[in-house]
Amino acid sequence: KSNSFCTLLVSSKTTMARHQRDLYLCRNLAGESPGLVCDKCEGRCPICDSHANPEGIVRICDDCAFRQTDASGRCILCQNMRARNPAYYCHECVLLERDRDGCPRVKNVSTQRRDSHVAKAKFMPTAT
Repeated sequence: KSNSFCTLLVSSKTTMARHQRDLYLCRNLAGESPGLVCDKCEGRCPICDSHANPEGIVRICDDCAFRQTDASGRCILCQNMRARNPAYYCHECVLLERDRDGCPRVKNVSTQRRDSHVAKAKFMPTAT
């Protein structure tokens, strides 16, 4: 028989960015701007999605912080509007120095693929 723990790991569905093919992390050099999260994502670590022991504040790069303002910012995890709460790394990610890997803002590849496909289709001549 197979190991039940391995079966559980394979069959479990997670919402972490690193387990979804169309989502990726920015990973540019982090600046001084704090990352903001919405009320739904408050308390979640942006690296491992745990809700335990928030310790270090999240810093995002200048490109991702360009449109972040105090009044209306976007959540760095789910892109929801009106993110007001500061994001924190969990204790384990700080110990493993995952907080030094760069900007943890989640970006979406599928919208970039769709936009590039539309741009190519717009300028391609039609054969008649």
